[in-house]
Amino acid sequence: MFDVTPPRAAWLLRNILNLASILHSHGVHFFALAGPDLLLGEDTPHGSRNILTMLAKAPELTKQALRLRTLGAEIAETVGGRPTHPVSSVVGGMAQPLSKDRYNKLVALVEEALPPANSLYDTAKKALEGQAERLASLPLETHYLGTVSGGALDLYEGELRLQSPDGTTESFAEDDWADHLVEEAVSESYGKHVFALKDGASVAFRVGALARINCADHISTKRAQEELVYFREKWGHPSHETVLFHMARLIELLYAAERLSELVQEPEVTSQDVRVMPTANPKSACAHVEAPRGVLVHDYQVDNNGIVTGANLLVATQQNLPSINETIGLAAKRYLDSPDEVLLNEIEFSIRCYDPCLSCATHRYGDMKLEVNIRRGGIPMRTLKRR
Repeated sequence: MFDVTPPRAAWLLRNILNLASILHSHGVHFFALAGPDLLLGEDTPHGSRNILTMLAKAPELTKQALRLRTLGAEIAETVGGRPTHPVSSVVGGMAQPLSKDRYNKLVALVEEALPPANSLYDTAKKALEGQAERLASLPLETHYLGTVSGGALDLYEGELRLQSPDGTTESFAEDDWADHLVEEAVSESYGKHVFALKDGASVAFRVGALARINCADHISTKRAQEELVYFREKWGHPSHETVLFHMARLIELLYAAERLSELVQEPEVTSQDVRVMPTANPKSACAHVEAPRGVLVHDYQVDNNGIVTGANLLVATQQNLPSINETIGLAAKRYLDSPDEVLLNEIEFSIRCYDPCLSCATHRYGDMKLEVNIRRGGIPMRTLKRR
């Protein structure tokens, strides 16, 4: 928009900020939100599937996971000024360079994060592998969209790669997103659905951890790459098992911790040259990044004074909505003849696979209010309520 390229130091610090958000978000989602479903067992009553029960049954694991989440937040605060909605990224780079004290704190936080990321991965991987039926319970064949740079997984920048169900791919630049993706308003939701354009037709696609793992040729860090190879040997490439979004997040958790360890050792990370002041007239532009939940596109139209005259955001959960709806349907069909509590639990579980916003993913202490109406061909079949 302002026709400037941030200095290398700013690029490094922005990458660190984004990886910190991955560490924070993936850690809290798997171990606090998805964890009660996956680690406590299906026989755990719904009202007990929460972080409090996790603390009671697996205190060290849960404390370690919560600490990893805290480390992600503290890394973001050290670089970004505050843990949520950082304020240090500005036009042309960063507002200020790292001081010696802040750099030393950053290094200490990153060094502390790597061991628990590895041990938590090992524990969670073992728990998931013992649930083969659960992992295969929600298969959904779709297209996938993720960011790659030189073929490698990249959570900060690169080209957008669209992968077909058969594994073939095509790539496009962020500026050309409107030639490849289309938004559609639907009568049943306030959220627009987003589809990919393939051979003149609109097709559903998914974004997020599983999509990124599917789209990438490889991962640049050692342990994460080893686990990617293992993942593909065991579950195929591309993998269409929705529950494997959780395993993909664990691989990205490893990658984030490993990549942070590399970035803080870059000599230029402490450079005082962190900003290029813009001099050109602003112009309309778009950009994208990989948020924890998936591809995030911002497209802005501005006037000569830099005033925004139009804006469009493609948010990850919005892009996943058609597939989320389809997955809910899969869960309803699979457990249609099960008791009410089982069916409600499985519908909740199917939604959490996509790591939606906290209000949709949280386990309430006690019972989560929920009402489900199941229809076939428009004819009501079953109504379930939890109040």
